[in-house]
Amino acid sequence: MCIFCQIVEGKIPNKTVLEDENFLCFHDINPTRKVHVLIIPKEHYKSFQETPSNIMCDLTAFAQKCAKELNIDESGYRLITNIGDDGGQEVHHLHFHMIGGEPVGRLVR
Repeated sequence: MCIFCQIVEGKIPNKTVLEDENFLCFHDINPTRKVHVLIIPKEHYKSFQETPSNIMCDLTAFAQKCAKELNIDESGYRLITNIGDDGGQEVHHLHFHMIGGEPVGRLVR
C-alpha cells in the first residue's frame, strides 16, 4: 500500500488543510515555500496519465477551494504534478504540489 493510501486510511498522520469525500489536501512534510501542500484523490490512481477525466474535473474544483482556504487564490500559486519515472514521480499515487505564499520564480526556457 502506498504512503498516500496509508495517509487516507489514517495510518499515517498529516496536517490536513481541506478534505471531502473524494480528495485530501495536506501540508508537505518537506516544504519548499511558505505554502506547500499536496492534493490527492482518496482513490488510488497511479498518475495523471491513468486518471479518468471526470476525476480531474472534480480535482480542479477541489484545488481551487484549497487555494482559497490557504489565502493564495488571488496572489497566485504553482500547481505541479510529475508523471512516471522519467517525469520525476516519486510516489506513484496521483498528487499535485500546490506552492505559493511567496514568489515561486519563473521557469527558465
